[in-house]
Amino acid sequence: MLELTSKVIDERVQGNAFESPINVKATKKFYIESYGCAMNFNDSEIVASLLHDVGYGATKNPDEANLILINTCSIRDKAEQTVRFRLMHFKGFKKRNKHLLVGVLGCMAERLKDKLLEEEKLVDMVIGPDAYRTLPALIAEAESGQKGINVLLSREETYADVSPVRLDGNGVSSFVSIMRGCNNMCSFCVVPFTRGRERSRDADSIVQEARELFENGYKEVTLLGQNVDSYRWENADNTELVTFANLMERVALINPKLRVRFSTSHPKDITDDVMHTIAKYDNICNYIHLPVQSGSTRILQLMNRNYTKEWYLHKVKRIKEILPDCGLSTDLIIGFCTETEEDQQETLDLMKECKFDLAYMYSYSERPGTLAARRYEDDVTEEIKSRRLSEVIELHRGFSHESNLADVGKTYEVLVEGPSKKNENELCGRTDKNKMVIFPKGNAQKCDYVLVKIVACTSGTLLGEIVG
Repeated sequence: MLELTSKVIDERVQGNAFESPINVKATKKFYIESYGCAMNFNDSEIVASLLHDVGYGATKNPDEANLILINTCSIRDKAEQTVRFRLMHFKGFKKRNKHLLVGVLGCMAERLKDKLLEEEKLVDMVIGPDAYRTLPALIAEAESGQKGINVLLSREETYADVSPVRLDGNGVSSFVSIMRGCNNMCSFCVVPFTRGRERSRDADSIVQEARELFENGYKEVTLLGQNVDSYRWENADNTELVTFANLMERVALINPKLRVRFSTSHPKDITDDVMHTIAKYDNICNYIHLPVQSGSTRILQLMNRNYTKEWYLHKVKRIKEILPDCGLSTDLIIGFCTETEEDQQETLDLMKECKFDLAYMYSYSERPGTLAARRYEDDVTEEIKSRRLSEVIELHRGFSHESNLADVGKTYEVLVEGPSKKNENELCGRTDKNKMVIFPKGNAQKCDYVLVKIVACTSGTLLGEIVG
């Protein structure tokens, strides 16, 4: 599961290649909001590029838009409710502007298409993640009074030839999608049903996109996929096979000043080759996100994760052997079907062994259509879920603080992302272990690499000062 977040994508575009975010030939404007994982934000940039090609310019003001799009997430019920609230809000815009079109993109599209189009009449268009190329035709249908809908999934579409428009970026780091879909049928997850089967993108197009980003001022790329370790691409005449480790190496070789990150790895698939490649190149960040979901083997089997607690701990041990100072983060789902106090204790015990630097922790939210929804009863009460989640968060916070305290006195190379949110006289940036550092700005600027000595910390942030 990729990290969940939400954000408004607006017209600001960073980097020399995108210094004109609003199409100078545009006769109409679009506004887009994205919810959910990093893949959705990358998809929004693909959509922006396709709309730009047919004469639409971006706006950060929905009042002046001819087209409003919401890129949706179905991972948790809260995300869907947020999207529904926003659609109700934009329904009021349509009363003021009869020509305004509203569309839903992404993961909610297929599952709720009938409800959104017919029952609640909230949208004019519903477009699935593999159908963005048909947007111009669907817009034309909606303008004629018809409902525009295309939620067909594809076994080939990767948008490899589309150059994403970097929307609302910081000009420092960007996502590069390397694959789409997922073949892992985790019982709690909707992704295989909303994004389809796994397919890998042309390796040459990935390297070219990363190279163009670096040439236009970006200093960090994150290679993105539901399960990057499954990446596998062969050229047309089957004379070359590129694995994920090979791909990372190709991107790292673009320039030693281009940092390379990736997300997300599956415990059953991450290989020694990947770890050795990280160790080989200084510009591949020393950080792995390895979702465990539960510390109980029994629950992992119900989740269809295809590994045991012991397998996961062995994989973490192997990471530490090859990458002794590697930053490690995870995902945890608390209160899955039939989870007992003993299962909860197994999760707490695993956390004590792994001592994750960062964790994304959620209570289980049943998603209609998933294997778990069909097979198991969501029988853990919300009260128990909340209490167990609090236990997990409290334990993790202690380990996170302990990890940060261990960094005090050390010096790290930090990539400056920009001003601190709380103090304009301070800058923020990340170490290669993905830890956020706040420090007085001195003469440093965004996109600089600076050496920062850590002098203090909180449970979530390192505090430092520039030493070189």
